[in-house]
Amino acid sequence: MKKILVTGSNGQLGSELKFLSENYAQFEWVFADRTEITLDNLPVLEHQLELIKPDIIINCAAYTAVDKAESEEELADLINHLSVGVLASWSNKNNAKLIHVSTDYVFNGTSSVPLNENASTDPINIYGETKLKGEKVCLQQNPDSIIIRTSWVYSEFGNNFVKTMSRLMQERDSLNVVNDQVGSPTYAADLAKVIMVIIMHSDWYPGIYNFSNEGEISWYEFALSIKEIGGYTCDITGIPSASYPTPAKRPAYSLLDKSKIRQVYHVAVPEYKESLKKMMSL
Repeated sequence: MKKILVTGSNGQLGSELKFLSENYAQFEWVFADRTEITLDNLPVLEHQLELIKPDIIINCAAYTAVDKAESEEELADLINHLSVGVLASWSNKNNAKLIHVSTDYVFNGTSSVPLNENASTDPINIYGETKLKGEKVCLQQNPDSIIIRTSWVYSEFGNNFVKTMSRLMQERDSLNVVNDQVGSPTYAADLAKVIMVIIMHSDWYPGIYNFSNEGEISWYEFALSIKEIGGYTCDITGIPSASYPTPAKRPAYSLLDKSKIRQVYHVAVPEYKESLKKMMSL
């Protein structure tokens, strides 16, 4: 029986994989939180991998506090970059498969067309920089790895934009939401299903893939969809990012082109509103 290790098991994607794992009893699953897989202590991490001995690693763990990363660069780099090197190196030496989750924040946001896997990377914040270094070390240490870039992740688990907006729309009469950052949301349950399609596929095609839901929207439009589906009456006003300064810059445009993952793994890419309805009806 093959053993699948899921790091970051308490996060949004890790939680969705845990939920999905009940349908895949042919695998032995190990869901590891930060106590069982210590990404900020590399010698300990190596030892933990030796104890678990996974056949497949799904690395959902990351330092994702985008603004905090600006002042905690060392920690962000350790978790998003250096630990990925250890996972990739170990999986390469032990003939294990590695799926590593990355982000649209590896781009600078100046594009006006959906970004494919070959688009130039040029992160504009520390989080994006550390995630890009993680991608590079992943493919360097284990060229057989699969990297999935995703964006604007939400789920019924953990903290995210959908849950925050739903709560605020019930508490307040009006909200301001930035309207000049464009991309597409990703329902973590959809991404978890895609990861299982890859694992169950008869062939393993290494490299970088993009996955998010379909749709080209701003955070403001995303908020309007949440309002509509939730039946909320709160007034939503679109504002420019300049009116809402944050320590880390955000890419203005980071819509991902999903053609490659569709063609190679024949996965369905649901429209963002359909997935949002599913999540909000849970």
